[in-house]
Amino acid sequence: MTLFWIASAILILLSLILMGIPFIRRKNNIDDVLRDELNKALYKDRLSELAEETQEGLVDDQQELVDDLKQSLLDDVPDQNAVRGSVAISPMTILLPSMVFIIALSYAMYFKFGASAKVEDWQQVSANLPALSKKLLVPEGAALSDDEMRDLTLALRTRLHYHPDDSTGWLLLGRIALANRDVVTAIGAMKKAYAMKSDDADIKLGYAQALILSQDELDQTLARRILGQLVQNDYVDLRVFSLLAFDAYEREDYTAAIRYWKVMQRMIGPEDSRYQMLTRSIDNAQEQLGDSAVSNTSVSVSISLSEKVKLYQDSALIVSVHTADGSPMPVAAARYPLGSFPQTVVLDDTNSMLQDRKLSSLESLMVRVRLDSDGNVATKQGDWFGESEVVKIGQPVTVSINKQY
Repeated sequence: MTLFWIASAILILLSLILMGIPFIRRKNNIDDVLRDELNKALYKDRLSELAEETQEGLVDDQQELVDDLKQSLLDDVPDQNAVRGSVAISPMTILLPSMVFIIALSYAMYFKFGASAKVEDWQQVSANLPALSKKLLVPEGAALSDDEMRDLTLALRTRLHYHPDDSTGWLLLGRIALANRDVVTAIGAMKKAYAMKSDDADIKLGYAQALILSQDELDQTLARRILGQLVQNDYVDLRVFSLLAFDAYEREDYTAAIRYWKVMQRMIGPEDSRYQMLTRSIDNAQEQLGDSAVSNTSVSVSISLSEKVKLYQDSALIVSVHTADGSPMPVAAARYPLGSFPQTVVLDDTNSMLQDRKLSSLESLMVRVRLDSDGNVATKQGDWFGESEVVKIGQPVTVSINKQY
């Protein structure tokens, strides 16, 4: 607000200067002086004319005419007493009240029609942007009230107007739009953030989330591609699999939806309150499948590490189920983030490699587990692995990773 008052004071000062210029440059009233000078000039011209007329013999008594001319000049001189009695008006008498009037009128009009309260609220909201942003950056940000959402949107738009290269600001604006179901604004904001930082995982997730809600098939295809990149990069975030499951369910790919929901269950564990909600979603999808519903048969694999195993941060866990004879071609397989050990994973028909050969069709099986260190499934050199004994399907499986290729 300080800047506003300074700017308004400067504008009013300029207005006062423009108004005062005529008074400053105004000369004193010299009408009488001008009249006297004019009369003298006329008197001299007439004397010259009389002299010429006398020489030409047109005038008999020049002196008489000169006396009449002098008398006329004296008659045109104003009464000095009247002049002394007149009151001269000072320019400041008009200028000062006019200045006061302009100042009072300007600010009165602003307070009446200038929305000063809204401007002050806007400045206060803009100053409160950091605090509001922190609330939105965490998952609990959805709990922001409607007023806070409105304030945050106003503050963000103000900041982005002056700092259009702020990728975090565009990300926050996109999240607000998603919370308000404003898909068009969300896609536009997320797209700007993605253009600036296409490698940022949070921005990629936000952009995919906005695109997946679009009615445009091209947008949805791009969203699936981005989500696939996040999964391949081991970006462990429930929202990635939740979006994949949502998209698969909307496309009536119930098998894929079940697979993603089960991945989420493995990530959160049965102790999490969301576990039962995911179970209900899985049951619903299985009902939609009807006769082709996914079998409830699953293989639970408990994995442990030998002390000599060296872990790499970028490693991934590859679990594959094979026939009892140890065939190299797996019947089912899944790739998981490294996580901590020991850990347990569950595979079922959603992890089957071939549509016509389900995991549930096996009577007995064996499980192989490998720590993929380079992100390339085809290369095994230097990777640690382990395999289980042959067990009947439905029985728990234990694998210790203790060998190296």
